[in-house]
Amino acid sequence: MKKVFSFLLVLGLFVGLVGCGSKSKTPSEPLDLTGTWISDNGEGTYHEAIITNDTIEINWMGMGDDTKSLYWYGSFTAPTTAEEEYTWTSKTDHTKTDSAMLASQDETKVFTYKDGVISYEASAMGTTKNVKLEKKDK
Repeated sequence: MKKVFSFLLVLGLFVGLVGCGSKSKTPSEPLDLTGTWISDNGEGTYHEAIITNDTIEINWMGMGDDTKSLYWYGSFTAPTTAEEEYTWTSKTDHTKTDSAMLASQDETKVFTYKDGVISYEASAMGTTKNVKLEKKDK
């Protein structure tokens, strides 16, 4: 009788612990977009973005000749949740962009992250293109 009671007690504790464990959901980490991101470089030049905790810097990169020209330098607001899609508006830092000949003249730029890609509109010489960046070191 004691063995049956002990077995039922242990079984009850086990079921209780397993039940509690399955009900509690582990909180997800916020989306981390920091790092180096690059666009497709099939057209001779491409964009490279470096995102830190509070800034985003985007450069035009030349294929094969190691040239780099600043396109955007602005604020970055990191996500605070683990959402699959994230949009933020970056405000330009004129102390960085005013002396850069190929820098965007926009005061703000909207960036969207979805399905592993950061996208935004880039304009140069009257032409606007939707740029898509993927993380360099996945």
